[in-house]
Amino acid sequence: VPAGGAAPRPCSTRAALQGINKPVIDRIIRVDHAGEYGANRIYAGQMAVLGRSSVGPVIQQMWDQEKDHLKKFSELMVEYRVRPTILLPFWNVAGFVLGAGSALLGKKGAMACTVAVEESISDHYNNQIRTLMEEDPEKYKELLQVIKQFRDDEREHHDIGIEHDAEATPAYSVLKTAVQLGCKAAIFLSERM
Repeated sequence: VPAGGAAPRPCSTRAALQGINKPVIDRIIRVDHAGEYGANRIYAGQMAVLGRSSVGPVIQQMWDQEKDHLKKFSELMVEYRVRPTILLPFWNVAGFVLGAGSALLGKKGAMACTVAVEESISDHYNNQIRTLMEEDPEKYKELLQVIKQFRDDEREHHDIGIEHDAEATPAYSVLKTAVQLGCKAAIFLSERM
């Protein structure tokens, strides 16, 4: 026992932490955790409005996948010793408001929001995959598998939104553009803060 009577703290000797590009991994895990947190809040808002409607089970299914994504990124934050974004309280409120607000436009509005968000996140995940492949695909194999799987889930959510008439929402292109600009801003800020 060291001086002061405190027991030594066990340190991770996980090989994944050896030789990684810590700033890149911190940025990726921080923003992905924030994004999955925000997605959870969006679906919570949509369920608050449309949970008992005919589209409720579809939204719940997508939300359940997002819950799994958030759980995994929460685990990766601990594993890679990454701090969360300081903006989580803001994303908590903003995500719920976006979800509930889009759902107040009806099923099509909620699906338009889903399409816009999931398209943005899929593109973002693709950029991260490129970054990690350029860094060292073997070193980041596990993280690449996670991101690829989640990207595919987000693409599936995008397609579900299209199948449920997202594009029939009044002012669809305006709504989609506004939501995607918000996503880009959220990504930019969450990577850095």
